[in-house]
Amino acid sequence: MNQLIECVNAPTLIAPKGHYSHCVTANGLVFISGQLPVDKYGNAMTDVAFQEQATLVLANLQACLDAVNCSKAHLVQVRVYITNMENWPLFNQIYAKWIGDHRPARAVAGVAELHFGAALEIEAVAMSA
Repeated sequence: MNQLIECVNAPTLIAPKGHYSHCVTANGLVFISGQLPVDKYGNAMTDVAFQEQATLVLANLQACLDAVNCSKAHLVQVRVYITNMENWPLFNQIYAKWIGDHRPARAVAGVAELHFGAALEIEAVAMSA
């Protein structure tokens, strides 16, 4: 069976510097690559407070959803990688405010280190709009 796979980059984010796309759509699903606290100019904002990093990561996730005409309500699963689990309660509050009443499946993994020294990274899967 021939399936259409489409690679999409969010126009409001800097183009990926590595060999990947921001989003890949396939078979009715959208796979969103890990989003870091990187601004639209490609600057890693890892010297700011955790709350600012989390807000930027969620904004980047939203930019990816927008690029494939999806909303937060289309999210099926969200995976959060966090370097300091003491920040988890704060992240959960920020995330809950961002996502509202929708509650996709979620995984949280404490990790030793992330690219650029980021405090967190988020990847997600959504249903195509």
